[in-house]
Amino acid sequence: MSIITLIGAGQMASALTFPLFENGHEVRLVGSPLDDGVIERLREDNYHVNLLRTLHTGIHYYKDSEREEALQGADLVVCGVSSFGVDWFADEIFPVLDENVPVISVTKGMLDLEDGTMMTYPEYWQTKLPEGSRLELYAIGGPCTARDLADHDPSFVGYCGPDMETLQWIRSLFATDYYIISLTRDVVGLECAVALKNGYALGTALAIGMAEKAGDDGINHNNSEAALFQESVKEMMDLLRIVGGGVDNIMYAAGDLNVTVAAGRSRTVGLLLGKGLPIEEVMKQLKGQTLEAVVIATRTARAVKALARAGKVKESDFPLLMHVNALLNEGAVLNIPWKEFQKEVQ
Repeated sequence: MSIITLIGAGQMASALTFPLFENGHEVRLVGSPLDDGVIERLREDNYHVNLLRTLHTGIHYYKDSEREEALQGADLVVCGVSSFGVDWFADEIFPVLDENVPVISVTKGMLDLEDGTMMTYPEYWQTKLPEGSRLELYAIGGPCTARDLADHDPSFVGYCGPDMETLQWIRSLFATDYYIISLTRDVVGLECAVALKNGYALGTALAIGMAEKAGDDGINHNNSEAALFQESVKEMMDLLRIVGGGVDNIMYAAGDLNVTVAAGRSRTVGLLLGKGLPIEEVMKQLKGQTLEAVVIATRTARAVKALARAGKVKESDFPLLMHVNALLNEGAVLNIPWKEFQKEVQ
């Protein structure tokens, strides 16, 4: 039995308590400063008010003020914050961690630098660690929604990090007959792949909104959504090449794109834009919700524009991304550039 401390009581970190607890480990779930209400309810009856599921009896719950106790004796720490908690985790959690205890993160996202460099969160966190730190950072990517995992729907994901032996050990803690894990040392490839999918899920969902606006004619039209899906995969693969990630990781991006288009906030943003609503109205309707798709699409487009100015890529090679960015940030009217998706391959 190992002791696993998950910091951040968000939906995915909380869903991961299922395989961990069922594998016989001691599971400690620590709320962020925003999770006090979640932890209080979990202590009452194990019900997670955001995940909408009841966790296993026997999990230990801690508020952020009690995190020091929760970290004592931990064999593995899981970062369970959203992309908006990246700096909080670096500033508040890293300094109190035992450097001999690895950290694995569920946080998906990516930063862009002024020169167009796209940086994964594990790479960013490395820049925040003290010089000479021995702390090892690992990450989780791939298509897995929290509620499906909690319901034991078979899920296939990827874990990445610097050391394969440690990855194999981490996998042994989580793996079950319904939670399947591949391993890779290609952190850039996996993490960029699953970060990009949020922006492209928004783009693919435009077709869903367009169909809803057109009205139900009794026929389930799929061609337009499929066209946006395949253009998304093509552009994501090109972006993986740009960042130096292995293109084999496109399978995680494609799988993650599929589940994200099916449900969630990224789908909703794209759907509303596809109905013709301006981004200001979309933001108003979704006020208070974490809209990571808007952030990642904006950052990715900004990176491509910077690379284009440097002569390293062409904006025209990313027509869907550029149109999504125009809808989000330039006041553009919905007009998907279908013909720009055409390719001529010799």
